Amino acid sequence: MNEPEVSVEERILQAVKLTLAGVIKDTSTPHGMRHPLSDRTIEDLRQCLALISARERELAQAAGKPAGARPQYADEPRREGQVIRFHQGKPSADEG
Repeated sequence: MNEPEVSVEERILQAVKLTLAGVIKDTSTPHGMRHPLSDRTIEDLRQCLALISARERELAQAAGKPAGARPQYADEPRREGQVIRFHQGKPSADEG
């Protein structure tokens, strides 16, 4: 199965998102300490990440990719339509 080619725009969005996430991680402080970035800069980072996510969703939708798609490995079993039960119990009346 061939992987669909990633567009230049998608690569740019991914690179910017990873860079912003790295800046956030590198500047994070322990709980209770003042963050080195200003509140305005933190809000700008949030807005940038929200815009990147929105554009990634638009591109995925335009390409016909399912919402919330994640990479599929060749040896990974498909789980579409499977129901996984976590609790064993008495079946309800509508389950028969």
